[in-house]
Amino acid sequence: MPFTEKLLTVPPPIEVAGRHIKRYHVTADPAGIAPEVEKAAYAILPELLPEPDGTPPATFVVLHRGGDDGAYLNAYSWVWDNVLHFRGASAGQPVLGCPDLDPTHFVTPDLPWIGCVWELPPILHERDAWVRHLLMPEVPDLDAYLADSLPAGTTGDRT
Repeated sequence: MPFTEKLLTVPPPIEVAGRHIKRYHVTADPAGIAPEVEKAAYAILPELLPEPDGTPPATFVVLHRGGDDGAYLNAYSWVWDNVLHFRGASAGQPVLGCPDLDPTHFVTPDLPWIGCVWELPPILHERDAWVRHLLMPEVPDLDAYLADSLPAGTTGDRT
């Protein structure tokens, strides 16, 4: 099967455990992420977030529904002013330590992986947005950062 890009949607930010969460959803399904998968993913999100360290409390997540039973939640949190902290959760993917094929049964595998090719595009945008709104200005602007998301479309080249 040849490689194809997936659809990227951008739901509005939410607040979880005192952190502002920018959200990206990735799936091949034009209907988007099933509500029960989204609910289960965001239920485990507090376990993926770092302790506050004085950095503006911002995180961006990528919720990805695979072409099989797999579902993945990648949480990238800003810490130490300019460092990206990562924790992830998976469901429905036994090769990652999931106990079953249920895409709502998330676990937190202890793997050094930060994302697959469909999950990585938001990282570059978020890096540039963090620099643009929090590191470069004389007065950091968290609200401007939260409003600056990668546009919905596909996960691939946007030129």
